[in-house]
Amino acid sequence: MSILMNDSTRVIVQGITGRIGSAQTHWMLEYGTKVVGGVTPGKGGSTVEGLPVFNSVDEAVKETGANASVFFVPAAFVLDAFMETIDAGIDLLVIVPEHIPVRDVIKMRSYALEKGVFALGPTTPGILVPGMGKMGIMPASMFAPGRVGVISRSGTLSYEFAGILSENNVGQSTVVGMGADPVVLRNLTDILELFENDGETDGVIIVGEVGGEQEEKAAGFISRRMNKPVAVYIAGKYSPQGKKMGHAGAIVRGTSGTVEGKQETLKEAGATILNTPIDVAEWAKKNKLK
Repeated sequence: MSILMNDSTRVIVQGITGRIGSAQTHWMLEYGTKVVGGVTPGKGGSTVEGLPVFNSVDEAVKETGANASVFFVPAAFVLDAFMETIDAGIDLLVIVPEHIPVRDVIKMRSYALEKGVFALGPTTPGILVPGMGKMGIMPASMFAPGRVGVISRSGTLSYEFAGILSENNVGQSTVVGMGADPVVLRNLTDILELFENDGETDGVIIVGEVGGEQEEKAAGFISRRMNKPVAVYIAGKYSPQGKKMGHAGAIVRGTSGTVEGKQETLKEAGATILNTPIDVAEWAKKNKLK
């Protein structure tokens, strides 16, 4: 079992005719993802990787039965495409592009929650279910099927953690990139709850960063609701205050969002704090995870 994606997930790619969209469509298909078509206004009737391209999401859904969509469109066009996608009946959206205006993300988040749609991003590497499929840009070779869930604010660190687990014969149930912007479409707690309710996930790793309050807010859920072991790594220990560290959301303002503050709050909630990524192997062994 997995969260968010399953055998019934049928994906359309927004911006499929672009350089990134077409390349990532190839790799998603290579990994076994059920990609059924794509959308690029004005390019309807063409094909990419043997898949039909449609002018609108509504047309794509009617013709293919798609129920999920991954975005590779320029930031300026994401808001309109997002609203159109939800109105067409898609209930899982993965927003890969970065630099989307915060005001647009706030509108997107509100609309998705109102319509009961699950959306991830922006600035997310996507979702990957080892051995089944992926939506986004995660490099599939680093993952292995298993029973450990991974939630990450950082794309590259999610790959690193999956690689360390796989090398130690610990597989992953689902790996989720929640997005690295200051405002994201779904909070860390929302994804934790999905893993807690998944009968085939035995433990969860959170890969966090300095900045924001996502990890602190998740601590309350961990202490009250999580019965599964949780390990946490917070990146950015030596980041200076007021300086953005790689991601728009990774910035320390005053005493808020520091590594030490996040670690203390999460430790009090019952999570295991990982000082380095390699420590995850010992945590998995101690909790008999595989």
